[in-house]
Amino acid sequence: MTVSQPVKEHSKRRVAYYYDSNIGNYYYGPGHVMKPHRIRMAHELILNYGLYRNLSIYRPTPASFKDITRFHSEEYVNYLKGANLDNVTSFGINNQFSSVLTNDDCPMFDGLYDFCRLSCGGSLAAAVKLNKKKTDIAINWMGGLHHAKKSEASGFCYTNDIVIGILELLKHHKRVLYVDIDIHHGDGVEEAFFTTDRVMTVSFHRHGDFFPGTGDITDIGAGKGKLYSVNVPLADGIRDEAYKNLFEKVMDEVMYRFQPEAVVLQCGADSLNQDRLGRFNLTLKGHGNCVSYFRSRGLPLMLVGGGGYTPRNVARCWAYETALAVDMEVSNNIPFNNYYEYFGPDFQLHIDQRPVKDDNIDLDKKIETILDNLKLLNPVPSVERKTSPPDAVVPDEKIVVEYADPDVTLPQELEDSIIQHEGEFFDHEREGDDRRNEHNGRLSAE
Repeated sequence: MTVSQPVKEHSKRRVAYYYDSNIGNYYYGPGHVMKPHRIRMAHELILNYGLYRNLSIYRPTPASFKDITRFHSEEYVNYLKGANLDNVTSFGINNQFSSVLTNDDCPMFDGLYDFCRLSCGGSLAAAVKLNKKKTDIAINWMGGLHHAKKSEASGFCYTNDIVIGILELLKHHKRVLYVDIDIHHGDGVEEAFFTTDRVMTVSFHRHGDFFPGTGDITDIGAGKGKLYSVNVPLADGIRDEAYKNLFEKVMDEVMYRFQPEAVVLQCGADSLNQDRLGRFNLTLKGHGNCVSYFRSRGLPLMLVGGGGYTPRNVARCWAYETALAVDMEVSNNIPFNNYYEYFGPDFQLHIDQRPVKDDNIDLDKKIETILDNLKLLNPVPSVERKTSPPDAVVPDEKIVVEYADPDVTLPQELEDSIIQHEGEFFDHEREGDDRRNEHNGRLSAE
């Protein structure tokens, strides 16, 4: 096992980490690019890099029907709850939500509702932990499903754990900032908060002939929420340096103008280079810079997952960003783990940029437009102090890991029971193989 070393003792943060091993058992079906077991692969790296010693690890309570319907309609959630592979044909007939069953992007699969409960439960528990000031950073790599709407599944997402988490944060924080670095526009979260000035949404994404086709720079919110939606549309091939410059200039102005009391960062890993659906040219360091930016601000911070369709790189990314959260240096050599063979042939943590063209030729103009819009914001919105609604009741199970010796076998509670579905690994790893869902990377020409 590779041992992690602290970087700066003085800058330690309390970090809560939410994970349930069952998340890796769900299977969207053969040929589908969404692979929930990528979260299990990330967890394996987190354990075997020794990062668990600096985490408070929790198994979250699955979200209840009441929790999920704080955002989603009861009719829609009842539909998800009642549908299964046994009744899929009859249940879907003439139903307003039947597209869940017929859409290749959002298929019905065994345990779908329980999968949604785990994802939402992690983000809800993370928000409660931050609200109670029992942690500084809360991580839920099972979450980040940003496309789901109030009564609609979209883009591999059935329920929007992010919106549910933000609604909980708003009980204790006047203003919450949501930032999305997935390559796809965070349309579901933006839509949910499009008319409020208590949540600012900022999305950095591939735009144009690309799913979901929203997130133009002119989309800035409406009503009280006008100017509180910020969209940064990008073209193919953006590299670390340009992304860092763009991100920090925009976020510096956002932090100054909005003055958030809490931050939610969606860390979709499909913005990395080599992603099956993505087209950016970011490395782990370029992507992780966004985590470091907010960690350094000292605000309550929630990190959630999202997209990412080359599972070995998703695992690399979220393990690396967990290391950034706990301020630990990790070796570039991948430690031995249950998925070690899938990190070959180099068995290195970091990935290199590719020699591809950067089509982003107008970044300065985009930055200028966005900053000009932000300068039109009214002073920080005042929020009348009222008695806060009661916190969500989310008892979580802490997994104690007080093991100092890296050679000691990991506690049994941390070891997953590995259940793999045939085809989970190799159909996504070979270039050009089985691209059934690639229309999520770009819109149909029709």
